[in-house]
Amino acid sequence: MNQPLVTFRNVQKRFGSFVAVRDLTLDIHEGEFLAIMGSSGCGKTTTLRMLAGLDSPSSGEIRIGGKLMNEVPPHARDTPLVWQSLALFPFLTARENVEFGLKMRGVGAAARKRRALDWLERMQIGEFAERNVATLSGGQKQRVALARALVMEPRMLLLDEPLSALDANLVIRMQAVLTRLQKELGITFVYVTHSQSEAFAMADRVVIMSQGDLAQVGTPKDIYRAPANRFVAEFVGRNNILSGNVAAIEGDLLIIDTPTGRFTANAPAGGRGIGQAASFVVSADLVTLGTAPPQTPNRVAATLISEEFVGSMVTLFLESGDGHEFKVQMQERHLDKLELGSDARVWLSWEPKNAHVLDEPLSP
Repeated sequence: MNQPLVTFRNVQKRFGSFVAVRDLTLDIHEGEFLAIMGSSGCGKTTTLRMLAGLDSPSSGEIRIGGKLMNEVPPHARDTPLVWQSLALFPFLTARENVEFGLKMRGVGAAARKRRALDWLERMQIGEFAERNVATLSGGQKQRVALARALVMEPRMLLLDEPLSALDANLVIRMQAVLTRLQKELGITFVYVTHSQSEAFAMADRVVIMSQGDLAQVGTPKDIYRAPANRFVAEFVGRNNILSGNVAAIEGDLLIIDTPTGRFTANAPAGGRGIGQAASFVVSADLVTLGTAPPQTPNRVAATLISEEFVGSMVTLFLESGDGHEFKVQMQERHLDKLELGSDARVWLSWEPKNAHVLDEPLSP
């Protein structure tokens, strides 16, 4: 395997007694789109700032291309950062903003103007090159900020929640722009966000952080379908989590008793013993809803509490007899066929293969 472009080895960052990042070990590969996500205060932006050279690690090593970078200043790293605030110069034109880094590197006026105009054209805003950047729309400013970073022809681009200030429609368009650019250029993108939809739509791999720790690293599909632990399962959203104790083991299946009922789930690697605690997760879109009792061991009678519509998809919130909340996602047209009224009584079911047992510490 090729040497990774970036390596974090046992990196820790402390601010006084507060530990922002704890023993982070992570490889970032050449040419990949890596998203780092987590809730506020999880350490994702501190990790990006250490990679950019804006903060130094308290301990551990950060290497880029095999070179130790702990004390290398930002200007010597070739890791431009696109900020959430964009940090454009409001008194300069779009072209002058893009030229700024080239000017600091001593590139001649004619060459930097040519390169700046080329990148503005590539970002499809060449017609605004001589406009004062303060007069541009949010999306246009976003493209200027990207052009300013990419005109430097970096090996890696860092992005700190660059789409958070844009409206929903523009976010979708900019996701397409970023994905296309990253694939065309082959540049490594390291993208910090709190938005699951952004990370899962664009990234090759996603890093989930929690309270300074690395909770899980994997493809969007791996994280969505096979969360490593309860935190990740809850963080990624529409999941149903049930906890209990192992009642029986049948081949590669666990029979788990919970307050809601007895259910069957795939056994994890390493297994669980009878009587030990076990939790499993079922994605909301893998739960089947019907009005008649299904012929499957994994079934629950529940009452419809509320509905949430997002486009053609609807999320149903339901409650079982023991008060456990369930979530079901389905197409609106399928829900309409069921003709459910408020407080409707329904049956929920799922296949054992879709019940993913969480990798949590075993009970004593």
